Amino acid sequence: MFNHAPHNYICPICLAVSGVENDKTMMKQADIFYRDEVVMAAVNSKFVGNNPGHVIIVPLEHFENLYEIPNEVLHRIVSVSKKVAVALKEVRNCLAINVLQNNEPAAGQHAFHYHMHLFPRFENDQLFSNMDNSRVAEPADRDQYSEPLKDYFKSHPITF
Repeated sequence: MFNHAPHNYICPICLAVSGVENDKTMMKQADIFYRDEVVMAAVNSKFVGNNPGHVIIVPLEHFENLYEIPNEVLHRIVSVSKKVAVALKEVRNCLAINVLQNNEPAAGQHAFHYHMHLFPRFENDQLFSNMDNSRVAEPADRDQYSEPLKDYFKSHPITF
């Protein structure tokens, strides 16, 4: 329903979920700081303006958008996002968190696999005026954001 992925779409998020690292996916396995049997969370490979190192949470199974994701999977994503938001507040010492989730190209969806963004917010970061100011960060640059989150979840495991 309301699908926009082209025929023979190679999903970059599905590749990352499967552990593939190649030119079709920007996500590296080192970006992933949380994974369970339903979802995983990773530092996004794109750094946006003054907000580098934001997080995406994705289902392990492929669902293109909000319209088709099963409620139980969506509930898990929201539950994990709450725990990740708390972790970001502690680890990044940010002032707030924005949650962003895009459905369909007109809303800004670029990867046709459901994913929820969590942006740590800082004083005068101008996140929304910088949304078009993004770059793919080098994997080593992402490590400084994923490693503290890995450490956090080792000492604060998520349980359901």
